[in-house]
Amino acid sequence: MMENSRNTGLDSDIYYTIANTPTFELKIRGSIFIGNAKSITNKEEAMEFLEHIRSKYYDATHNCYAYRIGSKGMIYRSGDDGEPSGSAGKPILFAIQKFGFSDIIVTITRYFGGIKLGISGLARAYSQTANELLTLAIRKEVYRTQPVKVYCTYEDFHIVKKILEDLSVNYSVNYSDAIEIKAEVFISKIDIFKDLVTSLTNGRAGTIVI
Repeated sequence: MMENSRNTGLDSDIYYTIANTPTFELKIRGSIFIGNAKSITNKEEAMEFLEHIRSKYYDATHNCYAYRIGSKGMIYRSGDDGEPSGSAGKPILFAIQKFGFSDIIVTITRYFGGIKLGISGLARAYSQTANELLTLAIRKEVYRTQPVKVYCTYEDFHIVKKILEDLSVNYSVNYSDAIEIKAEVFISKIDIFKDLVTSLTNGRAGTIVI
């Protein structure tokens, strides 16, 4: 049996990625800029998507990118793919940060149209493409949780259930001689969760952090 809880974790336990794979095309002075974005969970997935884009747009002049990973976005990287240094990858990364996304890669493919835009013009073009692309993204919550097992009696289940509804993202219940619960508890609330389960059931219920 699965029951969903109210999402009442701290802000530090929730960050945002995207739920779709938007694409956007912009034409500036003959050059075509094509933006793509995808949710990822690690650097390997980011590189796999970048290789997919390079293969799809094999005849493009440039395939630039930036990715950002983790709850605080501390894992990040950008690439100019032959454009002047800082004119492509950094504007893309700034757009990702502006929208507050993480666990995401954004690529922008350029087909050169014969007219040079200059470094500042390039930066504006990549920034505009990234911003327009990310306005099409559907925001999705990512929860920072820790799996926990809870064992309790049927008499104490209503107490434990209330704690789960307050401090977990979701949980499943196995009804047997006693009740076994598997829950995803907000990381910042683990200690509070364990203390409440023990104290409010007078020690009859127990928790195991998996």
